[in-house]
Amino acid sequence: MSQQSRTRPSGSTTALNEAYDTALLDLDGVVYAGGEAIAYAVESLNTARDAGMRLAYVTNNALRPPDTVAAHLTELGVPADPADVITSAQAVSRLIAEQLPQGSRVLVIGGDGLRIALRERGLEPVESADDDPAAVVQGYGGPDLAWGRFAEACYAINRGVPWFASNTDLTIPSARGIMPGNGAAVEVVRIATGAEPQVAGKPLPPMHRETILRTGAKRALVVGDRLDTDIEGAFNGGVDSLLVLTGVTDAAQLLTAEPQHRPTYVDADLRGLLTGQPEVTGGTDVTGAAGATGVTGATGTFGCGGWTAYAGGGALVLDGGGAALDGLRALCAAAWTDAGDGSCTLDAGKALAKLGL
Repeated sequence: MSQQSRTRPSGSTTALNEAYDTALLDLDGVVYAGGEAIAYAVESLNTARDAGMRLAYVTNNALRPPDTVAAHLTELGVPADPADVITSAQAVSRLIAEQLPQGSRVLVIGGDGLRIALRERGLEPVESADDDPAAVVQGYGGPDLAWGRFAEACYAINRGVPWFASNTDLTIPSARGIMPGNGAAVEVVRIATGAEPQVAGKPLPPMHRETILRTGAKRALVVGDRLDTDIEGAFNGGVDSLLVLTGVTDAAQLLTAEPQHRPTYVDADLRGLLTGQPEVTGGTDVTGAAGATGVTGATGTFGCGGWTAYAGGGALVLDGGGAALDGLRALCAAAWTDAGDGSCTLDAGKALAKLGL
């Protein structure tokens, strides 16, 4: 099934770590949150790697350089080298280097990850709009980034200096909850200047290109927790994706996903890398658990595990029993089929309550 016509999560009779040669893994909300490993992440990643899968860590967070990220992963129990880490700082630095001469000065609004990536491309990071920069680059600078840095960016941009952003994620998960991401900071500068940045990070092509160039992946699987970056980035890159429910996306948001945000596979956490994926069946009016109520969905009844789901009476209806994730997969099929190329507007509250989601 093509991504453009995806109306249900796909099944796989083969474990995903065997079906794909490289996992392109997001970090925040997938491997860790607030610096602490997410449950089952360490064991799952080590098992996948030991079985021969290449693991690459692809993050829109431009704050930390690859060697710091790799050291953190190793400390958590997932051995990693700097070459295994691809950041939006690297992607945006390549984008800038393709447009400016070697040695050009670039005003940095962000952290060391950006400065190191710029130097890797032969560009000179500077700190002031008065340093005659040829470009401004903005990336996540952490919760302690001073407000005056946004003013510095505005001074340069208002003088006509081109503006680049590593990414535009509005939020970022932390151990204490969801906090503002680089996208929120980009909005501050956008509102103040009226300008639009060139953006490199997921879900846009520069980040996917950077990832493929650095990993050489042939059969890549994107693994992420965000529909609007990880899953859309996979869609734009024409590769398959696995959504894990350990980060910012919840079941209700998944059911309303538009085509570019619909993942190939859905699982609770990174243990999903080590297993096959159950098939969602149906798609025509059938009897069964749904038929027992006397109503069947106009777009069909869908089954997964012990659950059946359909759209009817302005709501998503779920019957049966079994694993909650199987029920969610069946609901995805009913919701996405009903929505077509749009977003499902049917009430899913009662159906999700049956799953405890």
